[in-house]
Amino acid sequence: MHIPTTDFGQLLDIKAPWRVSKVTLTHKEKQVQFEVVCEEGAELTCPECGAVCPGYDHRTRKWRHLDVCRYQSVVIADVPRVKCRKHGVRTVSVSWADRRSRFTGAYEALVIDWLKEASVSAVSRLMGLSWNAVDGIMQRAVKRGLARRQEQTVAQIGVDETSFRRRHNYVTIVSDTQSGTVLYVGEDRKISTLTDWYEGLSSEQLNAINSVSMDMWPAYISATLGHVPDAEKKIAFDRFHVAKHLGEAFDKVCQQEHKALMKEGVEDLKGTKYDWLTALGNLSRKKQISFKKLRSGTKKMARAWDLKRTASHLWHYPSGTWVKKGWEERLSRTVPCPLDPMPSAARTIKNHLSGIINAIVLNISNGSAEGLHSRVKTIKVHCRGFHNRQRSANAFHFHSGGRDFYSVGVSAMYTYQN
Repeated sequence: MHIPTTDFGQLLDIKAPWRVSKVTLTHKEKQVQFEVVCEEGAELTCPECGAVCPGYDHRTRKWRHLDVCRYQSVVIADVPRVKCRKHGVRTVSVSWADRRSRFTGAYEALVIDWLKEASVSAVSRLMGLSWNAVDGIMQRAVKRGLARRQEQTVAQIGVDETSFRRRHNYVTIVSDTQSGTVLYVGEDRKISTLTDWYEGLSSEQLNAINSVSMDMWPAYISATLGHVPDAEKKIAFDRFHVAKHLGEAFDKVCQQEHKALMKEGVEDLKGTKYDWLTALGNLSRKKQISFKKLRSGTKKMARAWDLKRTASHLWHYPSGTWVKKGWEERLSRTVPCPLDPMPSAARTIKNHLSGIINAIVLNISNGSAEGLHSRVKTIKVHCRGFHNRQRSANAFHFHSGGRDFYSVGVSAMYTYQN
C-alpha cells in the first residue's frame, strides 16, 4: 500500500509551510529518512522578534525522530536562514523541534517520559544515546517548564537545605507546602541565596505569602525578615525541624550518660534504646514499671526524655497563649550546663519560640516537608549523585517541579499518560 507524503506529514506533525517531499528507506543502515522542504514564497520570520525578514541562505539539518518498526527515523530539511535588521542572521524555527535540539519534540517527549521512571544513565543505555544527549533533553525540558511558570501566588512556602554531594555542599530548596512542588533551587544556603528568590517576586506575590516554614538557620530567617511583610508572624519552625533538633540533643545525652555509667560498671541502659523511643501508651504494663524505675536512675536522660515527650504534646494545644506558657514552663526546668546538649537545645528553642508558636497557630503541617525530604532522597539515589549544583537543581525541578516539560503541541500526541 502506497502512503502519500501528506500522510507522513501528519504523522510527523509537520505543518505548513513545511511538507514531506520524500521518504527513503535504507535497509543496510536500518533507517527511515523523511525529507522535508519549505514551500517557495513562504513568509519567513525572525525567531527572536517575529519580524518578517528576507531569506539569507539555507542550512541542512537533521533530527532524530521516533523509531519505525525498529528502524531509526531521521527528519532532514534545508532550513532557511533570514537576515533580521535587529538580530542579524538567524535560523528560522521549525514546528517539529525546538531550537538547538538535534531531536524532534516527539522524540524528546518519549525520553522525558522515560526520565521520569529511570536515571539518565539507564535512559542513555535504553535509547542508545550519549549521557550528555539525555541530560541535554532534561535541561531543555526544565527550561521550558520554568519559562511556562505563571505569575502565581503561593500562600504557604517551605524553605530547606539539602546536600547535593559530600563535604557540606548545599543547595536551598523553596517549595509550595500545599502542593509539594519545588519553586526554586538556589546555590548554597546563604542570605543572598534566598534573597535572590524573594527579589524575583512581585509585591503582590510577597504579600500573598501567609507562612514560611523553615528550620532555624539564621540566613533563612534574616532573608525572610528583610523581604516578607509581617514576617515575624509568618515564620514557622514546624514540628519536623523542632523534633529533629530535640532528637539529636537527646541522642547526645544518651551517649554521654551511657558512657559514664559503663565506666562505673553500671549496664542499666543496655538494650533500652527502644524503650526511650516508644510512646508510653505502647509499652506493656510490665515494661512501664521497669521503665519508670530506669528513669529514676538516669537523671539526665530522664529530663531530656521528659522535655522531648512534652514538646510533642504541646503541638496539639489549641491556643497560642497556652502553647507559650507550656513551652516556657517546660524550658525553665532544664538545668543550665554548658556541656549538656539538652539545655543547649532548650536555649535554642527558647530563642526561636515565636516561630514555633506561629507554626502551631497557623496549623503548619510537617507532612509536606517530610514528603519533600523523602522525594529529595529518592532523587539523589535515582540520579546516582550530582556532579554540580546546576545538575542537582535540574533534577529537583524535573522530578518535583510539577511542570509541563514537553514541546508545544507534543504532549497530547506522543506521551502515554492518561
